[in-house]
Amino acid sequence: MTAPSGVVVLTDRLVTPGGLDRVVAGAVAGGVRWVVLREKDLPRAERAALATDLRAILAEVDGTLIVAGPDPLGGDAVHLPAAGPYPPPRHGLVGRSCHHQPELNRLTTEHYATISPVWPTKTKPGYGPPLTVDGLRKLIEVSPVPVLALGGIETPEQVTTCVQAGAAGVAVLGALMRANDPTETAATLTRAFQEAITPELSKAGAESARPPRTGPRPTVPTSGLRPTVPTQGSSLTARSGHGRPQPQTATKNGQPQPSTRERQ
Repeated sequence: MTAPSGVVVLTDRLVTPGGLDRVVAGAVAGGVRWVVLREKDLPRAERAALATDLRAILAEVDGTLIVAGPDPLGGDAVHLPAAGPYPPPRHGLVGRSCHHQPELNRLTTEHYATISPVWPTKTKPGYGPPLTVDGLRKLIEVSPVPVLALGGIETPEQVTTCVQAGAAGVAVLGALMRANDPTETAATLTRAFQEAITPELSKAGAESARPPRTGPRPTVPTSGLRPTVPTQGSSLTARSGHGRPQPQTATKNGQPQPSTRERQ
């Protein structure tokens, strides 16, 4: 079972304008494929029945229900609090809530972690202090597992920022649980994630497609030659979108020297 990515919904039936199943169905229609069932205050039987209902909704799109706590309620995916249990139970998918590096350092067989709160959150006012995007980025750099950003994420711009910081996805509660139109909200946030991740995928594909260098870089003669500069209307100019000449390569003792201006 793969780790969650994209927009992941955390449930809270107490803040929804309608039934929890309606909100989750709307979010799934908007592109969500991962849902974390919280509702820890319910008796186990009621919670298990709710898990069955939500799994049926997700099954239509090959989605996954993750249950908060060590009991998967008939499934095989759980999300554990930072406090425990340790070691984590053995399930197909195990996540862990983390808030700072010592908690990340305790991870062993978990498959992913949430890091929170990135921004102030209406769900848990006063909980924090917020990590900010810089704090999120630093924790992602040391995390041994993929990370979902969590806490105060409500806008497409925030989703984009989290992806650019290295998050595999974002976990959203209030923005979807309180939404008048969960489908539209989920679609907007999902679109922001897809657009943010596309440049990274394109870059990775280009790097993998580039043939490996198998020998020394060939020496280019510089004596008596001038660099070729694309002219206006050339095919290179059309592809790049501009015809600005590139700086000539300086030479010293007949050997090419790097330009003072690095390629971006």
